[in-house]
Amino acid sequence: MPNSATPTHCPYCALQCGMNLTPAADGTDGVVVVSERADFPVNRGALCGKGRTAPAVLSSRVRLTTPLVRRAGVLEPASWDEALDRIAEELTRTRTEHGPDACGVFGGGGLTNEKAYALGKFARIVLGTSQIDYNGRFCMSSAAAAGIKAFGLDRGLPFPLEDIPRTGCVVLVGSNLAETMPPALRYFTELRENGGTLVVIDPRRTRTAEQADLHLAPRPGTDLALALGLLHLIVAEGRTDERYILERTSGWEEARAAAMAHWPEYVERITGVPVPQLREAVRLFCEPEHAMVLTARGPEQQSKGTDTVGAWINLTLATGRAGRPLSGYGCLTGQGNGQGGREHGQKADQLPGYRKLVDPEARRHVAEVWGVDPDSLPGPGRSAYELLDALGTDIKSLLLMGSNPVVSAPRAAHIEERIRSLDFLAVCDVVLSETAALADVVLPVTQWAEETGTTTNLEGRVLLRRRAITPPDGVRSDLEVMHELADRLGVEKGFPTDAEEVFEELRRASAGGVADYSGITYRRLAEENGVFWPCPTQGGAAEGPASEDVHPGTPRLFLERFATEDGRARFVPVSHRAAAEEPDDEYPVLLTTGRVVAQYQSGAQTRRVDELNAAAPGPFVELHPRLAERLGAAEGDPVAVVSRRGRAVAPARITTAIRPDTVFMPFHWPGEGRANTLTNPALDPTSRMPEFKACAVRVEAVGK
Repeated sequence: MPNSATPTHCPYCALQCGMNLTPAADGTDGVVVVSERADFPVNRGALCGKGRTAPAVLSSRVRLTTPLVRRAGVLEPASWDEALDRIAEELTRTRTEHGPDACGVFGGGGLTNEKAYALGKFARIVLGTSQIDYNGRFCMSSAAAAGIKAFGLDRGLPFPLEDIPRTGCVVLVGSNLAETMPPALRYFTELRENGGTLVVIDPRRTRTAEQADLHLAPRPGTDLALALGLLHLIVAEGRTDERYILERTSGWEEARAAAMAHWPEYVERITGVPVPQLREAVRLFCEPEHAMVLTARGPEQQSKGTDTVGAWINLTLATGRAGRPLSGYGCLTGQGNGQGGREHGQKADQLPGYRKLVDPEARRHVAEVWGVDPDSLPGPGRSAYELLDALGTDIKSLLLMGSNPVVSAPRAAHIEERIRSLDFLAVCDVVLSETAALADVVLPVTQWAEETGTTTNLEGRVLLRRRAITPPDGVRSDLEVMHELADRLGVEKGFPTDAEEVFEELRRASAGGVADYSGITYRRLAEENGVFWPCPTQGGAAEGPASEDVHPGTPRLFLERFATEDGRARFVPVSHRAAAEEPDDEYPVLLTTGRVVAQYQSGAQTRRVDELNAAAPGPFVELHPRLAERLGAAEGDPVAVVSRRGRAVAPARITTAIRPDTVFMPFHWPGEGRANTLTNPALDPTSRMPEFKACAVRVEAVGK
C-alpha cells in the first residue's frame, strides 16, 4: 500500500477519536504509526495513551494469526477449513439434538455496525435462535431504557459535544471521563473557562471530580435518592419551569409527588451528602439559562439503574432544559460502538434500525429485506447475564465475537464455570483472551486498522473507519467468518464479505426505523466527517447513491418535539429503594468498580501493550486511611475483598479520595485480583443491567 496517511478512528472508547495511520517502515512487523488528525471535530487531534499505543496490538507478536482447534484438551493450530467445519458441525449437532435455542450468540460493543448487523441476522436466519445478546448490555442499557421511557428515543447524546462548553452548568453523574475518555475533558475545561460550572457526583474524588466547582460524594447505590432530593429542592424553591412543563411534558403531578417524599434531611441520611451541598447543586444547575445532566456507568450499572437515570432526566424536564438548545440530558456511552452496536440487531429484543422484535410491522420490514418469512424470525431472547447464566444448561453451544465475559461479567467465577460447562464454544477475537483460552475453536480476526467499517459514537455520529494496512496471512474478517459459516449451514446468500455491501443492506433494513441510517452512505461519511442519525433518505427509499437532495442528519434532537406519539416528554415517577445488597455485620463495606486511564474494559488488548502496563501494571484496592488503620494495612500491602460470591486479593492503595465506607477496584484484570469475582448480578427489571456499582463486602488484611 502507498506510504501515505489514512484518516480513521481509534478502536477504543465511544469518542471514536480521529487519527491518521501510516504504514510503518519495514522491519516493524507491519505496525502502523499514529499521527494527529486535527480535522475531526470530536478530539481535534488529541489522543489518550490507549489511542496512541493502539497499533501495538496489531503486531503478530501479541495477536492471533492462525485458527486454533482443541485436540485432546489442548488448543493447537489448524487450517481455516478445519476450524470452520468444526464450528458448523457442532452448531448443526446442537440444533438437531436440542433445538435452535440451544445455540447461543454473544456479541460485543466494539463490533462495527456491519458486523453487529450481520451477527444479528446470522443468529436469527441461519441458526434460527432467539438467544443472542451482547456485552453492551453492561454499558448503557439503563440509560437507553430511561431515555425511551422519557423521550421515545435512545441516543447517547442528543446534541454534539461541541455544545458542552457553551452551556451554563453540567451535572456529571458517575463519570470519571478524565480517565475513561481523556480527550473529552477539554470540553469541560472550556466550559469553566467560559464561565460555566461543573458539578461532579461520584463516591470517589477522581481526576474528574478534582476539576469540578462542586463535588458530591454519595454512598454507592444512592444516586436515585440524590436526584429525588434535588428535584424536591427545585420544587420547594420555586425553580420549576411551569410553562415548559405544561406545553412539552406529561406526568408531572405524579413525578412531583414522588420527589416531594424525599426531603433534604432524609436524602442526606441516605446518601451522606450534606443538605448545604444539595442546595448549592440546585443553585448552580438552575441559575444559568442553559444546563445539562450527563450520566455514565455510575448511576446506570445498578439494579435500579433505569429509575435512577429517569430521576435525573426528570430534573431536566422540571427545569425546562430537555429539547432546548445547549441544554438537556445525555449519556456518555462507554464502548467504541456501544451506540451503533445495539441499534442493528445483536441485542436480544431488537431488529435493525432500533426496531422492536415484537412489533409485527418491524418484523415484516426486516424480513422483506432479508428475504424470509416474518413468522420465521424468532422472538426476543435472554439478556446478556441471563444468557451467560444459561450456558451449559439450556444453551449448549455458543458463538462469541468481540467479548471477554470471563473478566467482564458480574459474578465472573460463576460465569467462567458456565462457559466451561458448554458442549462447544467458538470465539472470534484478535487476541487469546481469557474467554478464548477456554474455547474449542478460536478464529483470528481482523481489527480496526486492517478493515473498513462504520461505528456510531456517543453523539450519534456515524463514522467511517478505513483500512490502513493489510492483515497478516491467516487472519480473516468477522464478515468472512459469518459468510463461510452460513454457507456451511445451508444459507448460501445474504452474507457478503464486503463491508460497504453490508452497510447498503443495513441502510434498507434501518429505513423508517428509529435509528434510520438510510440516507447515509460511505461517500457521505468520508466527505462529511460523519453523519448524525436519524438520517432518512429523501423520499423514504434507501436505494442507489445518495441524491443531491439529501437529509443533513440530525445533530440535535427534540428541539421541536420529542419522539413520543404526542411529541411530549414523559415524566416517570420513581422512588428511592436500596441497593440489592446493603452492608451488614458480615459484609460491612460497599465495593464499587470502574476503570483506570491506562487500561480498557477487560484489558484483553491493552494488557498486551508495554507502555500501558508500565502505567497500570495490575489491580489494586482503593481504601480510606481509617479503614486501612482498622485493618492494619499499609500502602501496597495485599488485602482481600470478600463478597458473597467470592474473594479477590490486590495491593492496598490508601487515599482520602474515597469514602471511609467504600472501597474501589478496577475491573481490567483476571486471576486473583479479578474485581468481577465479587460483583452482584442482581438485574434491573427493565434494562436487565447488573449491579456492578454497589455490593456488600468485607476487607481483610492478608498474611497478618
